Amino acid sequence: MSNHQSCYRADPLIELFVDQLWTQKGLSDNTLSAYKTDLQGFDQFCQRTGISLLDADQTHVRDYLGYRFEQGIAKSSSARLISSLRGFYAFLVMDKRILVDPIALIKAPKLARQLPDALSEDDVDKLLAEPDVEDAIECRDKAMMELLYASGLRVSELVGLTLDQISLRQGLIRIVGKGGKERLVPIGEVAVTEIEDYLASARSELLKGKLSDVVFPSKRGSMMTRQTFWHRIKLYAVRAGISCHLSPHTLRHAFATHLLNHGADLRVVQLLLGHSDLSTTQIYTHVAKARLAQMHSEHHPRG
Repeated sequence: MSNHQSCYRADPLIELFVDQLWTQKGLSDNTLSAYKTDLQGFDQFCQRTGISLLDADQTHVRDYLGYRFEQGIAKSSSARLISSLRGFYAFLVMDKRILVDPIALIKAPKLARQLPDALSEDDVDKLLAEPDVEDAIECRDKAMMELLYASGLRVSELVGLTLDQISLRQGLIRIVGKGGKERLVPIGEVAVTEIEDYLASARSELLKGKLSDVVFPSKRGSMMTRQTFWHRIKLYAVRAGISCHLSPHTLRHAFATHLLNHGADLRVVQLLLGHSDLSTTQIYTHVAKARLAQMHSEHHPRG
């Protein structure tokens, strides 16, 4: 196989497709490189079989997937490959280079949706109690974490939040999420109080006279990056002795999980999280099922 690789010449159609992706969709270099790698792998397989990408049919695709399975390649990698092939062959059909799409009837392997480790309610309490509100930066961080846990915002939505999106009197924030969809999210009394305290003192200290409509500026007075906020959360987790694996969306997941634990409806959680499709929220159904089983055993006469 190494001989084959050394004299392997990629089909120029791959470069043509990747160029078209770059011009039409403006994808990142990493994504384009992933497409190219996937397609070149299949191209090499086809060349060893003595055919070109234009000649490949459904059987060749299935054989290649089978070959990858034997090599122990992860399902997630094969799912991405199928996505790459789907795009490539759709392009060839559109370009009238082939009549039949060999990938049309092939389904991607089902992947288990991974949730980050869930923070318990005790852990959340410990995390939120950690910042020292006498310090301007930590006062800001506490307000941010309280708001994140109260609302289930994405971290990008939190750091980009502006003053005109918040109504503390009504206890609501207005979020423009993915795809320009707007949603109103209630935030609760605790978060309102923390934000009021922060706005009354720490924010002006951070801005040092600069003008900004960002609710939670960095110490330089500009919009904070998601990475900076993520490092701040990790710092408080270490200080609070929380050992479970954290992700930037840990508090968003805790928000959804704890709502379901307390009996919230999955569709309500979908609206609050800003998921356009209920199937995205359904990664939390194991939480809802566990809660239902517990309620059944506690309250049903034969539970």
